[in-house]
Amino acid sequence: MTDPDLLQLRSDSEAAIGRADPATLESLRIGLLGKAGQITSLLKSLGGMEPEARKARGAEVNELKAAVTVALEARKAILDEAALSLRLQAEKIDISAPARPEVTGTIHPISRTIEEITAIFTAMGFSIKDGPDIEDDWYNFSALNIPAHHPARAMMDTFYLQADGGERPPVLRTHTSPVQIRTLLQEPPPIRIIVPGRTFRADHDATHSPMFHQTEGLVIGKDISLGHLKGCLIDFLRAFFDMPQLPVRFRASYFPFTEPSMEVDIGWNRKTGEIGKGSDWLEILGSGMVHPNVLANCGIDPREYQGFAFGVGIERITMLKHGIADLRLFYESDVRWLRHYGFSPLAPATLHEGI
Repeated sequence: MTDPDLLQLRSDSEAAIGRADPATLESLRIGLLGKAGQITSLLKSLGGMEPEARKARGAEVNELKAAVTVALEARKAILDEAALSLRLQAEKIDISAPARPEVTGTIHPISRTIEEITAIFTAMGFSIKDGPDIEDDWYNFSALNIPAHHPARAMMDTFYLQADGGERPPVLRTHTSPVQIRTLLQEPPPIRIIVPGRTFRADHDATHSPMFHQTEGLVIGKDISLGHLKGCLIDFLRAFFDMPQLPVRFRASYFPFTEPSMEVDIGWNRKTGEIGKGSDWLEILGSGMVHPNVLANCGIDPREYQGFAFGVGIERITMLKHGIADLRLFYESDVRWLRHYGFSPLAPATLHEGI
């Protein structure tokens, strides 16, 4: 490039570009290379020149254009890098700072109680069984020696579902005992199981819920006696409430599926509500020796085998153990209540807690 005007324009342009900020840089680009820019105008003027002169002049103008373009791109790269550095500095995260506290979830008291019951009974050699929430009449009532006139079959006490044809309508199971029948039909004795699960009855107040939880147990063998039943339940209750000397009393009662039948009471203080203290008794669960009719209904010879069964309300013993006054609070999903009565998921139930 020999034209002093072009040399001066290049020098001035590169100097201005070298000190330009982002806004100024764009203005310079438009002023030099835009449709009406200085260099663009020089290129347009080449059309009126003689061929030889146009060739020489065109080479110089194109050299100028190339030099300005390189200067613009270099300056833009510098400005972009500076902007990125400022942004990274402003948005950086201090990884050494402590994490913000997060609210952790807890194990529901009912789930915790099921874990504790399972830990205690599996240590005694019991296995865990489960079954459907919807049962037919035979499994829920008839096989368990429950007569047609029993109050549990009444519409106001049991949730019946729509029946198919002339069959007895299925029900939402009123207890987990149908799983005992299913087990007796599927497995030969000896049998030793517990059945924790949901049950349903048409009742609702501070101490009753339409949906609640039970754990039932069943032991079948050739030499099972009432003494085995008493020893099993005494050990369970003392382990669950963590009271080695918890008073336990058995009272004669009646259940269609056991004979003899017994209510089980624990010692407590009626005035203070303290378990294991005072001279009062509190009913805690039902039990008894399996009725011969139940065994016969399942194809087991009651002259060869006998056993015992028991059932306990999970909500009931959870309320007693943890001082919860209202059953309905278990199902209201109040996070404050759950945080207070819940248990850490990192501290599962273990045997040393109650046995």
